[in-house]
Amino acid sequence: MRALISVSDKTGIVEFAKELEALGIQILSTGGTYKKLKEEGIKAVEVSEVTGFPECLDGRVKTLHPAIHAGLLAMRGKEEHMKQLEELHIEPIDFVIVNLYPFKATILKEGVTREEAVENIDIGGPTMLRSAAKNYQDVAVVTDPSDYEKVLSELKADGKVSLDTKFCLMQKVFMHTSNYDTMIADYLKKERKDTSLPKTLTLTYEKVQDMRYGENPHQKAAFYREIGKKKGSIVDALQLNGKELSFNNINDTNGALELLKEFSEPTVVACKHGNPCGVGSADTIDAAWDKTYQADKVSIFGGIVVVNRTVTAYMANEMSKIFLEVIVAPGFEAEALEILKGKKNVRVLQLADIEAAQDENAYDLKKVNGGLIVQTIDSKLLEEAEIKVVTDRKPTDKEMEDLLFAMKVVKFVKSNGIALAKDKQSIGIGPGQVNRIWAAKQSIEHSRELISEDASHGAVLASDAFFPFDDCVEAAHEGGITAIIQPGGSIRDEDSIKKCNEYGIAMVFTGMRHFKH
Repeated sequence: MRALISVSDKTGIVEFAKELEALGIQILSTGGTYKKLKEEGIKAVEVSEVTGFPECLDGRVKTLHPAIHAGLLAMRGKEEHMKQLEELHIEPIDFVIVNLYPFKATILKEGVTREEAVENIDIGGPTMLRSAAKNYQDVAVVTDPSDYEKVLSELKADGKVSLDTKFCLMQKVFMHTSNYDTMIADYLKKERKDTSLPKTLTLTYEKVQDMRYGENPHQKAAFYREIGKKKGSIVDALQLNGKELSFNNINDTNGALELLKEFSEPTVVACKHGNPCGVGSADTIDAAWDKTYQADKVSIFGGIVVVNRTVTAYMANEMSKIFLEVIVAPGFEAEALEILKGKKNVRVLQLADIEAAQDENAYDLKKVNGGLIVQTIDSKLLEEAEIKVVTDRKPTDKEMEDLLFAMKVVKFVKSNGIALAKDKQSIGIGPGQVNRIWAAKQSIEHSRELISEDASHGAVLASDAFFPFDDCVEAAHEGGITAIIQPGGSIRDEDSIKKCNEYGIAMVFTGMRHFKH
């Protein structure tokens, strides 16, 4: 029997090759792998001796030869194939141990050039893998060093690798080459600055962890990350304390972080079940925490808190008084971390570059039965040039500050969504209602229940989409709202404008909707 070994990742390869050799299997090899095996005393045969053709073109052509691929593709149970091998003086190859040029490692290097990236696109490796995998009944093909032990144990026990194992290894090959080709295609798309949605869509991700379960205990789940550096993303967070993150933890934390990125001033966001429940901005992060907590002391229980400044001992002490699932910040004072570690189950994550925004051309994916709907992320809040005051009364500077604050909040509230704000603090949120008036009434009711009976008086209101009727203005007036921000665009806009003028409410149109379904 013969084994062809050519690997970039040399983890465990010397030990594996020695075991194969001890079992009487002849080793064929190429390039750096051949050199390494020879240095370790393994009697490897260079592929060029088998092909009768030297490596050429700076090593670009080594294994692309009938003496290799016929030896891989010949079906041992087919008499005609074996007769042809004999006539051509080609010996079968029974094992292929190959992993590919380090394309991923290359493109992740700082300052990598296109030429360097392209040079690290493997040609011969994927070709050998595919040939061997196609003939899986007769060839065991290994791409992952973690499979070396299984192959060896079966060889030692039975003198062969089982058909079931070879079929499993075949599957791994095509997953491996698919991932490799997708990385290349994605790199080239970005290199060309191609922002179109392609005719065919192939995505690749790497598993970060398996999870105990998904959104509910009966659902399987795992966490995957995109390939590349993802600044400000939960996939790059360093966990300092607490249990393993769950499916819901990750989903909710991601939403909270995306809202947090809308703010540059000291800000704290609390999130529950995918909706913000409290948001506060202030001159200091301690004051921002106080605003966030005071916004909804009830819903924050069991929630997610994300912070865009270092967590202080004061904040940690206050946070430790309530049950929180996850706390994320760019840093923690030493005393603060010690306090939080006193709560053994709270997941404490440190995330550098927490303010870093996603690429505006990043995909937002939603699985539907039988397909996938894809869009670019909602990367904008509004276009300043499109902001239009449509009422007789213009908002004051203070109201305008709060209107923009509220718009940032409502952008991340499930539709139909309404958010109230005052003094850069969310004071009432109406999420996910089937009509907008219910969302508006709910946000006002929440402000009265959670803060005070007159909390909404002098506040502003933001809506993620236009008002279909003037009933939301009526509700705003009854709640003491003084200014409204919404996209506009309804055929009944004039009704809402007239009602605002009647009550002296300032209203601003942005021209940009933020549905979040």
